[in-house]
Amino acid sequence: MASNRSPLRYQIAIYGPAVVLVVAAFVLAYQFIKPAPPKRVVMATGGVDGAYQAYAQRYAAYLALEGITLELRPSAGSLENIDLLRRGDVSLALVQGGVGEGSNDAGLVSLGSLYYEPLWLFHRADMDVNQLSDLGERRLAVGPAGSGTRALVTRLLRDNGLQDEDSWSRAGGQAAVAELLDGSVDAAFFVISADSKPVATLLRDSRVALADFVRAAAYQRRYRFLSSLTLPEGVVDLAENIPQRTVNLLAPAANLVAHPDLHPAIIDLMLLAATEVHRDGGWFEAQGEFPQPGLLAFPLSKEANRFYQHGPPFLQRFLPFWAASLVDRLKVMLLPLLVLLLPLFKVMPPLYTWRMRARVYRWYDQLERAEQRLVVGDWEGASVVEELDRIEAEVQRVNVPLSFTDQLYELRQHIDLVRRAALSES
Repeated sequence: MASNRSPLRYQIAIYGPAVVLVVAAFVLAYQFIKPAPPKRVVMATGGVDGAYQAYAQRYAAYLALEGITLELRPSAGSLENIDLLRRGDVSLALVQGGVGEGSNDAGLVSLGSLYYEPLWLFHRADMDVNQLSDLGERRLAVGPAGSGTRALVTRLLRDNGLQDEDSWSRAGGQAAVAELLDGSVDAAFFVISADSKPVATLLRDSRVALADFVRAAAYQRRYRFLSSLTLPEGVVDLAENIPQRTVNLLAPAANLVAHPDLHPAIIDLMLLAATEVHRDGGWFEAQGEFPQPGLLAFPLSKEANRFYQHGPPFLQRFLPFWAASLVDRLKVMLLPLLVLLLPLFKVMPPLYTWRMRARVYRWYDQLERAEQRLVVGDWEGASVVEELDRIEAEVQRVNVPLSFTDQLYELRQHIDLVRRAALSES
């Protein structure tokens, strides 16, 4: 009998096909695994000195901690940001609410609104402005082409009967502040956060006044993307009582908008960053009010909706981003493991036992035939002994693991039993 009786090679022979089957199933399942999230994401912001740029820099710092580079691309404003998204030049953008209405053939999605962006109308202090229609024949600064400010203000002015767009200045930000203070324009519009530099400058300058949108409720009913806000008296500076009266403002909400191909893991990460940056609120936002799934510029993405309903993914609560993303991607691999591996482990041990016993039991058939021929007289005793010697010689070459050698020795004892019977007949 061969000396190599290690069960390893027998187990390989039995379990090997099962392992190959499982590996093949894993390879097939791997074809359906989502691609890894990108290491670099491009985001359109706005002017380099604007609030969009400042907030985006904070998002970039948060993502950098997770190994993701958020590349910021300055732009003229919301309209240009939407064009960049539609062309696929960027994957993310900050967009003013209300400017994305109409055709959405690119399938852009909103990840939520982030904060209120009040519409500020500053005018010369010697002017009386009770309604936007009072600005007829006045020199106006309505923001640069491609900006959300110009898009919103143009819409509101048209509804109030003002359509002399060619004469309106395209200045925005600090440039509009300068034109208003030097008399180049009579009034200037800004859609910016309350803590921005232009607002801080103009609220403290006695040469200009902040207009009160007394019909804010009417605008809010007509435009669902607008909210009516109140700037309380003295909230800017209690000592100097700025502003000197309570003022009604209109405000769209800044939106985080994404291209439909943005990786779902990046969406979750961006919403975590937005939650970290905006959760404390501001002059108009309550703590924890933003980000929220309302006041949207585009339809809410499915991934963002899940985030608002259930919070961040379970794995991202306990693991680094890269590890959570990897486990999430590989969870599809559990399917072949559960469907194939577990049943195979139940079937293979009995199959292994049956295969090893079959190496021994198949000789009993020849042993039984030899004995029957001896009994019925077909063979003489000497012929049966010769056949038994052949069988025993073959059995001695059978190689089984040590745990099954007892069955080989039992077989040889049975061969010897029949041999003695044959010799007694000789």
